[in-house]
Amino acid sequence: MKLIPIIGLEVHVQLKTASKMFCSCANVDDGAPPNSAICPVCTGQPGALPALNSKAIELGVKVGLALNCSIPDLSIFDRKNYFYPDLPKGYQISQFYEPIAEHGYIEFDVPKAQPPRDHIRINITRAHLEEDAAKNAHIADSDSHATYVDYNRAGTPLIEIVSEPEIRSPQEAKAYLQEMRAILRTLKASDADMEKGQMRCDANISLIEVDDNNLPRKQGFNPKIEIKNLNSFKAVERALTYEIERQTREYESGRIPVGATRGWDENKNQTFEQRLKETNADYRYFPEPDLPPQDLLAIREHLIHRMPELPQAKRTRLMNEWGFSKPDAEFLVENAWDEYAEHVMGELGGWMEATDDSASSGGELVSERKKALAKLAGGWLTSKLAGILTEKNLTIKECKIEAEDFAELLHLLDKGEIGSANAQKLLVMMVETGDDPSHLMERHNLGQNMDITALTKIIRDIIKNSPDQVSQVKQGKLGILKWFVGAVMKATEGKANPTIAEEIIKKEIGE
Repeated sequence: MKLIPIIGLEVHVQLKTASKMFCSCANVDDGAPPNSAICPVCTGQPGALPALNSKAIELGVKVGLALNCSIPDLSIFDRKNYFYPDLPKGYQISQFYEPIAEHGYIEFDVPKAQPPRDHIRINITRAHLEEDAAKNAHIADSDSHATYVDYNRAGTPLIEIVSEPEIRSPQEAKAYLQEMRAILRTLKASDADMEKGQMRCDANISLIEVDDNNLPRKQGFNPKIEIKNLNSFKAVERALTYEIERQTREYESGRIPVGATRGWDENKNQTFEQRLKETNADYRYFPEPDLPPQDLLAIREHLIHRMPELPQAKRTRLMNEWGFSKPDAEFLVENAWDEYAEHVMGELGGWMEATDDSASSGGELVSERKKALAKLAGGWLTSKLAGILTEKNLTIKECKIEAEDFAELLHLLDKGEIGSANAQKLLVMMVETGDDPSHLMERHNLGQNMDITALTKIIRDIIKNSPDQVSQVKQGKLGILKWFVGAVMKATEGKANPTIAEEIIKKEIGE
């Protein structure tokens, strides 16, 4: 029996608005004191009426356009009826019959996948606006068990994005979510941090039997399992992997899994059944009587010509315009470093134009020179600087280094005025102080500015104490020269210029 997974994702995203969806309470994060941002509307008090957040409507249309969706002229809100302690009104104001966006798609690369699914297009069924529920906290000890409800989250604006069941692996699901996050951050619609609950995912999965050509052996899908509230990329990938294995065992034993809702236990690394799967009829949708239909025509026409550059186009431009490698471009866009990186490259171009003969009269760096500089900049941004900021738990927005100063550091490296080891020391100082790299380099004597006479004396001492290595060089093993260069750099604490040092070594050995 050959089985393949059929996966669809429902992504719930907290929109980045100042106030909640239907009232003027502040849209606060989980760090705010419990029940400190609530009012009669978001706690469902009798007689309280909703007033729609126009910014949430605008962001909803923006997200729909970015996902290549059709935006209708009119959108309607509905009541989704169900009872749960965190739902203060006993219903949720959502959209069912006329959502804000539908029939779109998203394209993205799948790392390490084989063609033809290394670059795929997943269709978007719909995106609709709704309010979030409150947040339950279950507290238990040896004597008692209690559930507390924090209504700060109740009424938070959400957009739910529903994909078609076209995803075929946990890796594709992870890549889909990462591209979705990049789009949302580019739009400034949400910070989309899954660990903070700003983006949550429900994954629907079933298996279907196929023939040797991967064609289904029967029409339709098997009952689906919904895995609720996955809050990290890793959790999505692991939960789907587990569920594929679990359902495969069911089919191989002659059983067809029953449609159900399951949770994910991060500690046990397995899903667990919560309840049987609801259907739309269970929610008894009907139009929300307290909110009129929303006219989207003017908003749609206004935004359609003002959309920002989206991640896929941005990655392509970083590679074509600035010469970044594909992995570097992906890192810069995914982590919202692209704007900083472009400023660095622009400043670096200015430094090179002023001091480098390889820059053209029009101010553009020639192709090979540009690639070399992009490789240098990409490595120091995505590896060196990113590593330091991660260690210090800082974001690129919190980094004290101005783009001009980072470009100056790269210029010093490129010109051989500082070695890589000392440049890393200098970079740490720049992160801590925000000071100019040239001043820091001079103040701490980190530059490659050794006197030739002093350097020659150090090299002669190293050669004198390394007869075996000298013999190997004279036998034609020129790779040993790099060993000598390393010894010189260590002895001079990175102050020697390695190119000049190698020339002196060759001369002193007689090669």
